[in-house]
Amino acid sequence: MKRRTRRSLVAIAVIALIVMAGWFFLTERPIAVQVVTIDRDVPVRIYGLGTVEARIVSRIGFEVGAALTGLEVDNGDAVARGQILARLHAAEQEARVARAAASAEAADATLGRTRANVVRARAVLAQREATNTRQQALAVRNTISAQRAEEAQRDVDVAAAELAVAESDIAVALAQRADAEAALRYEQALLDHHVLRAPFDAIVVDRHVEAGTVVRAGEPIFTLMDPTTVWTLAYVDEARAGAIALGQSAEVRLRSLPHEVFSGTVARIGIESDRVNEERRVWIACDRCPPQVYLGEQAEVRITVALLTEAFLVPEIAVSGFDGHQGRVWVVRDEKLTEVSAVFGHRTEDARLEIVSGLAEGDQVVSAPAKGLSEGRMARVLGGGAS
Repeated sequence: MKRRTRRSLVAIAVIALIVMAGWFFLTERPIAVQVVTIDRDVPVRIYGLGTVEARIVSRIGFEVGAALTGLEVDNGDAVARGQILARLHAAEQEARVARAAASAEAADATLGRTRANVVRARAVLAQREATNTRQQALAVRNTISAQRAEEAQRDVDVAAAELAVAESDIAVALAQRADAEAALRYEQALLDHHVLRAPFDAIVVDRHVEAGTVVRAGEPIFTLMDPTTVWTLAYVDEARAGAIALGQSAEVRLRSLPHEVFSGTVARIGIESDRVNEERRVWIACDRCPPQVYLGEQAEVRITVALLTEAFLVPEIAVSGFDGHQGRVWVVRDEKLTEVSAVFGHRTEDARLEIVSGLAEGDQVVSAPAKGLSEGRMARVLGGGAS
């Protein structure tokens, strides 16, 4: 009985030793870990999804209303500044222009007649002044009566007054001619408004009406796009948009041309973000634009915000408690594992974080989470690195 009990105790002790040895082997043996290495010349890009747009897109129409008699261009046509795009029925306005032109001619004739009256009034005044001079000389010698001398002086005064009236009539006639000419220019301007011209070199995006339609003033006839103002509107997550600045280089890929990359630069950053989607609007002006653009086409944008000449980058999955600025990582220090707090900077496209501070000299950062990581456990590095 005692021998059997002794054997049982020995067996239990052996089993306990085996368990303890297994536990020590599984938990205390050096764990193999991968560590990150220094990367050089790493571009930091920010991704955004958006659409192809144009800075100048205008819906143009007539400034007057009438029946549309002709359309000279159609969708997709390239037009030059000043080119005629459409015409309105203009018979009534042409009659108004002819009437205004006749009024201007009449005013000009009136002005000519008034000027002739001034010339005549001056001649009459000169004649009466000469007569008055003779009459006054005769009156001094008592050759004529004083009454006749007074009448001669009165005739001079009357002639001077008539000249003043004639000269004032010139001012009235000039004002009437100016009014008639202004009325003519107004009617001619209205007539010109019956012709729709391109305000700039453009591409016709859309035609909204057909010939024969009676249009109102201001009603859109065409939508025009300035092809030199094509850019991409990208929506970028606010959490990544802080590093974006004007002038930064960018790459644009169109959905219709996925294998081509078009270069551009950041031309505008919206000062108001989308309050619902929490995205910032960024406009990319193309340095090399596609030969044919389609407004509204989906585009992928990658903006290069920095180039890290030498950076220590750790995968985001290896960081715990990351709040966008700080987090904790496992490092191998003196061949043992320890968890440290680190401060991070840029984030790359492949979800790696730049470690800015928090590491001691000689620390090697574990590149991926693994089972068995614990404080103080021995570690065997599979990939060397430097901090």
